[in-house]
Amino acid sequence: MVKMHENELEINECLVQSLLKSQCPHWANLSLRPIISSGTDNALFRLGDEYVVRLPRIEWMPGSIDKSINKEYEWVPKIARLLTIPISEPLFKGAPSDSYPWLWTVTKWNEGYNPHFEKKNEYELLAKDLAIFLNELHEIMLPNSPYSRRGVSLKEVDVETRKALSELINEVDIKSVTHLWDQLSNVLAWCNEPVWVHGDFLPGNILIQNNRLSAVIDFSDVGIGDPACDLVIAWALFNAHSRSIFRKNLNHIDDNAWERGRGWALSIALIMLPYYKNTNPTLSELARKIINNVGSDL
Repeated sequence: MVKMHENELEINECLVQSLLKSQCPHWANLSLRPIISSGTDNALFRLGDEYVVRLPRIEWMPGSIDKSINKEYEWVPKIARLLTIPISEPLFKGAPSDSYPWLWTVTKWNEGYNPHFEKKNEYELLAKDLAIFLNELHEIMLPNSPYSRRGVSLKEVDVETRKALSELINEVDIKSVTHLWDQLSNVLAWCNEPVWVHGDFLPGNILIQNNRLSAVIDFSDVGIGDPACDLVIAWALFNAHSRSIFRKNLNHIDDNAWERGRGWALSIALIMLPYYKNTNPTLSELARKIINNVGSDL
């Protein structure tokens, strides 16, 4: 496993095997192999043909991992029943042990692979698929729904975004990007009822087959809030043509929500770039692509 964080845990097959053997022995004899992923927070292992073992590598705030996993374990199965596209449903919640300090999960295996950035309008149908998925997700209504950390006002990420900008003096056009952030972070806020959002709707959490959506994974940031945070995929995956198809097929997304989506895309990319530019080439390249796309999408 490539180390991306100063304080991340070293997670290997021996550790995972010991957890399976002690907590779910009925799966302990299945084959186990690491999944190569550009993801940063979780180590993934394919278990047999039907499952994925997912163990957090790092905890950003005390108690945040257990809170997130408990939320996923309770709510993702409820959401899955209301969606057409398969998602990564948790099937088992593992407990901390002497060798591993946090909750962990076994989820369903979903076929597919992460998409690369579009090259030649090959994602026209995928753009519709993703819009339909978000329409379904954003229209779900469940009582006592938890809030997502991402479905908030852009003002709440202003300090972190500007700090990241200050670390990119030699990487981006500071003056123009700062002006763009000033503009997007002041777009009229979401005034409607909060809706269900994925919260981290990036290419690494989307699986495709034959350029069609096959599954959506990693619901760590799921909850309710402003749907604009889920629009980041428009600048992270599509060229201008398919981006317009994506937008036309979205329900309930007005011009202000679209502009806040641009704001979320810019903020996430700016924060991502200085943190991962030396440790995760896939994410740093993605960040640069997003910044360029947001800036040119006038």
